[in-house]
Amino acid sequence: MDSSTGFPRPLPRGRTLCDDGLVRPSWASHDALLRSYYDTEWGMPVHDEAGVFERLVLEGFQAGLSWRTVLAKREAFRAAFEGFSPDAVAAFSTVDVERLTRDPGIIRNRRKIEAVISNAHATLAMRNTSEATDGPSHLGEFVWSYRPTHDPRPRSHNEVPTQLPESVALAADLKSRGFKFVGPTTLLALMAAIGIVNTDIVGTHRRPR
Repeated sequence: MDSSTGFPRPLPRGRTLCDDGLVRPSWASHDALLRSYYDTEWGMPVHDEAGVFERLVLEGFQAGLSWRTVLAKREAFRAAFEGFSPDAVAAFSTVDVERLTRDPGIIRNRRKIEAVISNAHATLAMRNTSEATDGPSHLGEFVWSYRPTHDPRPRSHNEVPTQLPESVALAADLKSRGFKFVGPTTLLALMAAIGIVNTDIVGTHRRPR
């Protein structure tokens, strides 16, 4: 906090008044990178396959870590995983896995790296299967098909859900298709990040009422 101005200024229910006069959830108020992410990207609709695959990769790496840690390494992840192209990542070999476990720019967790490659294969299989069954044509459409009828309306940080019935169902469906690191909490974070469901606290500048 800037002691000379009193900002950021904590407000009740997990919100913060920032020095630009905007109210943000506390998680997005004390760090410039998180503030920018919240203001310009979080919750904005992402429908395309590569965009949804990217967020799935990043949310998978976030498991057990802070989102700030993952976000700071995003460009390194983008370079390591060929711009998050599912086709390119599906072609990775064990040589690439070893290379990535030595890449200091990313989170060098072998299980998560291997999960990204598995998820790329599952993404391609979904694309092919969906075309054959006249269902959603790619991962983006598939994930969006689990959009809830109604958004939650948390009035405080304690009311922000960690799971929804739709994220539980989506997790089970993706796991049955070979996806990894796709638990219900991870998938609700993904759904919120790409605009499928709004979990923002009521009273922020992004969700004033």
